[in-house]
Amino acid sequence: MTTPTGRTATLYRMETDAHVCPYGLKARHLLQQAGYAVDDRPLATREATDRFKAEHGVKTTPQVFIAGERVGGYDDLRRRLGRTVRDPNAVSYRPVAAVFGMTALMALAASQAAFGTPFTLRAGEWFIAFSMCVLAILKLQNVETFSTMFLGYDLLARRFVPYASIYPYAEALAGLLMAAGVLTWLSVPVALVIGGIGAVSVFKAVYLDRRALKCACVGGGSNVPLGFVSLTENLMMVAMAVWMTATAL
Repeated sequence: MTTPTGRTATLYRMETDAHVCPYGLKARHLLQQAGYAVDDRPLATREATDRFKAEHGVKTTPQVFIAGERVGGYDDLRRRLGRTVRDPNAVSYRPVAAVFGMTALMALAASQAAFGTPFTLRAGEWFIAFSMCVLAILKLQNVETFSTMFLGYDLLARRFVPYASIYPYAEALAGLLMAAGVLTWLSVPVALVIGGIGAVSVFKAVYLDRRALKCACVGGGSNVPLGFVSLTENLMMVAMAVWMTATAL
């Protein structure tokens, strides 16, 4: 992509005492990155913003003009500059990658603090326990939304609806107890039950019934597709429960 050095872009964006449009700031930064000198024209009042939109027949700000031609808003500018534009409805594994990546680092950090080295068996146990806790946090942010999505595929929740609301609390409890290494008699059966039922439910919905569903594993508002990620989450809980049982014997 060639850099339009020496060219000027005009940017109209809303910036009042009560509100600064974040997309206006992002559009200005993007233009500067692309080598444009930006003629920045903040709209300082709601009235000025409404008047600008009426004059130009647009519904939103910011609005970018290049060489007298209206490019449009932030997404339009990204397209003009050859940048990708995120599809809000597109499926993404990024939330899951963020959770597991961060919990792995947390486990390594905890192991380093406790044992002087990041690479221990306890780090592996903490990774699963921390992952359960963080995933539970994401579900607990909006239990109603989570339970609605969860009811779409979980076999036990379909038979006993309150289980869909109980699940995040059970996952959090098992994760905390496993992280602390206490009350194994309670954490192990909880993890086995919710992980086992979850694994069977996901396998049936995805691999037997071939249904295309969204995964509730990172909360009810995600676009993570139901499949190996949710199956892995449940199998990790089962594996952790089996491991803790074996080490306790």
